[in-house]
Amino acid sequence: MTATVFRPMTSEGRRPTSPVRLSLAPTGSAPLLLDGAWWPRSRDLTAELPALASVLDPLWGRITRVTVNPAQWPVVPRKVPVAGHVVKVGWFRSEQDAHELLLLSYHVGRWNLLVVPPRTPPAVAAWLMAAASDPRRTVTASRLMADAAHLTATAEADRTGEAVWESEGGHDAGASVIPPRGRVVIAAPTDRPERA
Repeated sequence: MTATVFRPMTSEGRRPTSPVRLSLAPTGSAPLLLDGAWWPRSRDLTAELPALASVLDPLWGRITRVTVNPAQWPVVPRKVPVAGHVVKVGWFRSEQDAHELLLLSYHVGRWNLLVVPPRTPPAVAAWLMAAASDPRRTVTASRLMADAAHLTATAEADRTGEAVWESEGGHDAGASVIPPRGRVVIAAPTDRPERA
């Protein structure tokens, strides 16, 4: 799965300078908890929502309503003008996943997108976007965020351990390597196995 970047149209019919960072599940997949992911550049719904809606309107039908969890959005406007129409914005504190955006289309249905935090490192954001649009995954937006945090922490610990290893000379510094008990170590193809 790869993240897809869309170039939306502005209300004046021009292309904006920055594309919408969006990844969607394949069309026709089974009903999912998440239909994809959106990586906005800020937490300003008034600035970010028009570009998202301009990409999704032709794909999913006119987006008429959006709901968010206010824990992730400092200001939740009641209405946002979007390319010739208005999208109503609502919020739910405990009923909606904090990392999810719910979109409603008047005629077609509803979609749930993981909202990747704007300052997420690109590699983590790419993983989140691919995971959220993978039709084989059945996890919530918050669970994906927790998995990404765990993977990031594990990778950082691995890098730290590797740096310590290298700073102490690593394997090449002449330190003797003692194999684990009970394992066979073969020194060369012509030598006989030694028991540790």
